Amino acid sequence: MALRLGLRENARQFAWLMLVNAFVGAMVGMERSILPALAEREFLLIAQSAVLSFLIAFGIAKALTNYCAGRLADRFGRKRVLVAGWLVAAPVPFLLIWAPNWNWVLVANVLLGASQGLTWFTTVIMKIDLVGPRQRGLAMGLNEFAGYFAVAASAWATGWIAARYGLRPAPFYLGVAYVGIGLILSVCAVRETRGFVAHERTTSRTVDTLENLAQGQLFRRVSFTDRDLSSVTQAGLVNNLNDGMAWGLFPLVFAAAGANLAQVGVLVAIYPAVWGLAQIGTGALSDRIGRKDLIMWGMWVQAAGIAVTAAGNTMSVFAAGAVLLGLGTAMVYPTLLAAIADVAQPAWRASAMGVYRLWRDLGYAIGALLAGIVADLLGARAAIYVVAAITFASGVAVAVRMRETLGKSR
Repeated sequence: MALRLGLRENARQFAWLMLVNAFVGAMVGMERSILPALAEREFLLIAQSAVLSFLIAFGIAKALTNYCAGRLADRFGRKRVLVAGWLVAAPVPFLLIWAPNWNWVLVANVLLGASQGLTWFTTVIMKIDLVGPRQRGLAMGLNEFAGYFAVAASAWATGWIAARYGLRPAPFYLGVAYVGIGLILSVCAVRETRGFVAHERTTSRTVDTLENLAQGQLFRRVSFTDRDLSSVTQAGLVNNLNDGMAWGLFPLVFAAAGANLAQVGVLVAIYPAVWGLAQIGTGALSDRIGRKDLIMWGMWVQAAGIAVTAAGNTMSVFAAGAVLLGLGTAMVYPTLLAAIADVAQPAWRASAMGVYRLWRDLGYAIGALLAGIVADLLGARAAIYVVAAITFASGVAVAVRMRETLGKSR
């Protein structure tokens, strides 16, 4: 059967990949409500930098794996990398259930980060392979909707379970199910998509003038020298910097304001739920109006949501901040992925995506380290305000340096 690019033409395979990515996102959501509380209550960690060390381990592992995943996917195929990612995730829930000390939690998060780097990366690049250049924004919106709505649902579920049955082991039983189902779907339902890349190259109007671009050249181009790619890359880093801060500090701020575990679970779930749902619209919108304005304004809406949360003391204000942060992130997240795919040519797209995701997911580690140090010195709310200012500045950088990328690869 001849290959055809497009979302409708590949709807069944696209749907399977969305379902797989939902389980990938659920693995992260499993930790978001309860791990900071676990650090303080069971392992008696006091310093914020120590509490957030799990995010540093997660972010560095995910970033480095992302960097390798692009080359691995080009060399060995997308499906093999996806299956390998699920195998890496298999020990994670058991390590969290049985952890006798915090070091076990750090090891679990190294494995979780590596797994996320392999699995989430491949679901992204496989969807880009399938749809071609015309619907990248919509494809990324649907992909990220599946992943982050599952993050929200899992965060709410583990918070609810923890409130009734304790922080361990019950919430992490969900992780055992996530790994099992995700692995079975990846082996049995997902098909390899590298053939679609070759097909796109034969039909594309652009020429792969940089087909044999060396890894060092590619790294410099995506990170620094290409004004569009590097603008996208810094925005991705800052986006995950503020997400890492929100993951680590928001549950502690909510609890300090009087929220119980179930309420923390709800508040933590609002942000990725809004993010996940709104991405369906923002991804498609970026295919119509362009990428730059959504990225720029999205960073500024994020900054506003973070500042509102820092200023809040009630559940309603915290919820409002979470909604703003979710909307801003929905404007940014799928649009950044689509912008990278706009500029990168098919022959080196997966590798360029790997470099982008290296920097983006280093944002988790940088955000956790920065937020932990500032929180220890000046308090958690001061750390949140600092991250809001950095996020606003990132939007300014996009406004000044980035050009519109929509249509570059058509």
